[in-house]
Amino acid sequence: MRTFPILVAGPALTALAVLSACAPADESAPSTPAAQTCQKDALPTLTEGVLTFATDQPAYQPWFINDDPANGQGFEAAVAYAVAGKLGYTKEDVRWERVPFNSAIAPGPKNFDANLSEFSITDERKQAVDFSSPYFDVTQAFITLPSSPAASVTTLEGLRDVRLGAQVGTTSYEAAEKVSGGSEVSVYNNNEDAKAALVSGQIDALALDLPTAFAVQMELADSKIIGQLPSEPGNAEQFGIVLDKGSALTACVSQAVDQLGDEGVLFRLQKEWLAGPGAAPFLP
Repeated sequence: MRTFPILVAGPALTALAVLSACAPADESAPSTPAAQTCQKDALPTLTEGVLTFATDQPAYQPWFINDDPANGQGFEAAVAYAVAGKLGYTKEDVRWERVPFNSAIAPGPKNFDANLSEFSITDERKQAVDFSSPYFDVTQAFITLPSSPAASVTTLEGLRDVRLGAQVGTTSYEAAEKVSGGSEVSVYNNNEDAKAALVSGQIDALALDLPTAFAVQMELADSKIIGQLPSEPGNAEQFGIVLDKGSALTACVSQAVDQLGDEGVLFRLQKEWLAGPGAAPFLP
């Protein structure tokens, strides 16, 4: 078990928090490779000597800054370059592709070696793609506007009486469905559409992962985070790097992530780029 506390103050965010990430054992994970096989010259990447990462477009803060993954700014951009470094790749050896969220986790060959787009590790997704070791634990949160009926909500029970929305195919959508009490959850192709629906009053509250909720709170004047869902004991939601199913790179990428955790690099990057639950109470 490794613990990565988050005491965060990102450039665009001011909330502080502590989040613990204890990765459960994954019996299906590839065995640990020999160190000498996890270096640039030995890795079968799509393009020899190049490590191709991918992410969605747009790529949101605080995961990527200015929708430019190549600048290395933002938590996931920084993690990508840290992983690349562990595998022997310089920043100049890294390329980026843009791949829609749902396409990245669909079955079939990929045009990337590894993808970071806030992908939660789930058993269903593991049927189509590989995941690295987890690099971040996350909870789900709900954000609203002062003019919305959801502005006075303080409990999970209260969320059942308001209109919820989320991005398609995300665990935020799954979380909204669980708390909706059977009411229909509005679904959107991306978070930009979902935010527009919140602003226009089509929905009362928007479900997002907590760090993205803090970023949206900064974007939408007077918006507030209603609260976050408590983690399920022994079943924390975790982000992992996506690779092609059966990729020869999976074990090495996982080894790199594990080393970054053990060395405290993930903790440092989380402190630099992410905001935690300091201003988001747990919903009773």
